[in-house]
Amino acid sequence: MHRRDMIFGGLAVAASAVLAGCGDSAAGSGGPGGSGLRIGYQRFGGLSLVKARSAYADATWSLFESGPALTEALKAGAIDLGQTGEAPPIFAAAAKIPFVIAGTSAPVPKREAVLVKKARGFKTFADLRGRTVALNKGSNVHWLLVRLLEAHKMTLPDLTVKYLKPAEGRPAFDNDQVDAWIIWDPYFALAEQPGVQVLADATGLANNREYILVSPDAAEKKAEKVKAFLQAYRTTTDWGIANAAERARILAPELKIDEPVTARALARSAQPLAALTPAVGDELQAIADGFTKLGLIPGSVDMKAHIDSRFSAELQ
Repeated sequence: MHRRDMIFGGLAVAASAVLAGCGDSAAGSGGPGGSGLRIGYQRFGGLSLVKARSAYADATWSLFESGPALTEALKAGAIDLGQTGEAPPIFAAAAKIPFVIAGTSAPVPKREAVLVKKARGFKTFADLRGRTVALNKGSNVHWLLVRLLEAHKMTLPDLTVKYLKPAEGRPAFDNDQVDAWIIWDPYFALAEQPGVQVLADATGLANNREYILVSPDAAEKKAEKVKAFLQAYRTTTDWGIANAAERARILAPELKIDEPVTARALARSAQPLAALTPAVGDELQAIADGFTKLGLIPGSVDMKAHIDSRFSAELQ
């Protein structure tokens, strides 16, 4: 097993080919013309565990580096469903990408954080005024940035923001091309090297829920398969929370990350799935309104119109 400080190097080299796009990696009948589900996933968390345990067989799996890339696949009709953080559905709605939200998770605020070098002497987020901050545009960390600015009475012009994908953000951070990196697990856990400091996470600022997005076509024509998948997803997630050590052992090879890093990331990130409620709809709408106010998305979007409660029973 490679040492932790060597892992991301290999991951970053392969990131453009492996993480940035998508590639079918598990056989099923979900491909073109098939009746199974085409599932988009990111290399971490619940969906990766479902895939690693073969908990749902009738599927074809496609890997994505980030939520925005996954929603583009929804737009192209390349996948039937996938999971993202809280910001990608909003940017997707603003881009007129059709989808429904079938479920969510309990809050996961510790899964995303602002990382800085200890040697730079930053004590609070306010110390980054006038500095360069990197993050993935349209991802969950984008909302964390907004909330951090509000909490410290700052505005976007107070920072120089570089929109970098994870595979670009890590080397920029390592080489001091940026002063801070706002990132999520497992990239967060991989970057926790000696000399790296967590300046802030989302606790008290953003719930950082995960959302399950389904194409309208699949929600109608494959509704029973979506329900069966969500049942398997819920059961697998619950099993993983109850069996943390075994979960890390199974996921480490899937994630291509060693077990200690996997276990540390999952300890702060794994949460049970949850059915959609009016309060969750209000929360997502408030985030969308915040992006609109800052001009980060064009005009207003009605996020409540995307919530589909027909699958809620599978997540209760």
